[in-house]
This record gives sequence, structure tokens and C-alpha cells, in this order.
Amino acid sequence: MDKPHGALDRHFQLPQVRRVDSGRPFAWLRRGWADMRDNLPASMSYGLLFAAAGSFILGYATGLPHLFTAAISGFFLVGPVAAAGLYEISRRHDRGEPASFVDSLRGLSTHADHLLYFGAFLAFVLLGWERLSAILFASFYPGDASGLGSFFLNVFLTGASASFVVWYLIIGGAIAAVVFALSAVSVPMLMDRDTDVVTAMVASARAVGVNFGTMALWALIIVVLIAVGFATMAGMIVLLPLLGHASWHAYKDLVE
Repeated sequence: MDKPHGALDRHFQLPQVRRVDSGRPFAWLRRGWADMRDNLPASMSYGLLFAAAGSFILGYATGLPHLFTAAISGFFLVGPVAAAGLYEISRRHDRGEPASFVDSLRGLSTHADHLLYFGAFLAFVLLGWERLSAILFASFYPGDASGLGSFFLNVFLTGASASFVVWYLIIGGAIAAVVFALSAVSVPMLMDRDTDVVTAMVASARAVGVNFGTMALWALIIVVLIAVGFATMAGMIVLLPLLGHASWHAYKDLVE
């Protein structure tokens, strides 16, 4: 077990973080499924909200490829805050407390200030990523960007957009990796204890660093399941609440 040490830890009063084995993400999914099953109406309420938001994103950005790609990838960035209500359901469920949709909203109001600060940080990142996405399209995308049909044709079939794809993945992946490291357990931590946003973000980055391989697998699972959710839309009603509950158990496993 990794113990806090040094001046930085004393200043932020960081909690201990645990080293976990590489198969733990599958245990988090199993526990998340149990939470969702035991609190189905509340969990599905959030799933319906996520599906509605996903449908709006797809409908708004369908004819605008640069907004479409930025919006889909941006959904990954804001997910930790969007799932805060699900963390509250799991927190209450762990304690044997009522965990209805309304109860989860009361929990959100209790931690509104910290969630607002962290949400503002993610919103800033999202806006920056949208501008970067537009620059990447203007600089490297060679084809017609007036519709998704021609965009997917150029990206997946013609090979003419290879440099665009490479740069998009490198820059977008780097931003996503940083945000994931800072947010993997920070929002559940803010919901669970009296701490500040900076301490939660540093603790999250430390937990990811200590368990790099395990958290890389967890990040891949998140990407795959959210992608499946967007592809099916109906699957988003189930898959996103599952990930939210599972992320709570990731936090409980990783942070002492």
C-alpha cells in the first residue's frame, strides 16, 4: 500500500492510495451492476437523461463533422461530473440509506460548490478541445467537411485523411489522458468526504500513477462502453449508469 509522504502530501492532506491487481476493473463492473440492479428506477432515470443528452448531441452535430467529433469526445471529458448523481446513489446504497433519484439530487446539492468548481474546470477543457478540434480540421482535414457521410468516407475508406487522424488521436488522446488522470476518482472523492477540488485531483492522479496498467484497462473499458452506448443509444440507458456505479467502486478500491 502506498502511503502519503513529503511536503506536498502534508499540504494537501492526501489520503493513502492502494495498489490493486489488473483484474479489478471487472470487479468494479460487477459491483456497479449490483448497485444498478438494487436501485434500478433511480439508475435508469440517469440513463434516460444521458440518452437524451446523447441524442441531442448527435442531432445537433450531425451535419458538422468537427462539432460531431468534438462533442462525442467531449462527452468522455464531462462524464465524471455528469455521473455525480450515480456516485451518490452508490454512496447511499453502501451505507444502507435511501437511494432514490430525489435522494441523489439532495446529495448533489450538498456538494454543489465542489462540483461547480470541478465542472468549470472540465467545461474550460471542453471549450479548449472544441477550438483545437476546429484547428485540426482546418489544418489537416483534406476533404469535404460539410456532412458526416463524406467525413466517414474520407476517414475510413479513402485513406486521404491519415495525417488528420494521426494528429487528432495524438492531441485528443493526450488531453483525454490528462483529464482521466485528474478525474478518475476525484468526483466520487468529493461526494464522499470533506475535501477540496485540488486535493481530489492530485489524489486521483496519484491513484492512476500507482495503478497505471489497471487504470489504462479501466479507461479502455470506459471508452468502449460509451462508444457502444452512442452507437446503440438505447444501450446508453444501461451502460452509462453501469459505468457511473462502477466508478464509485473504483474510487472505494483505490483510495483509502
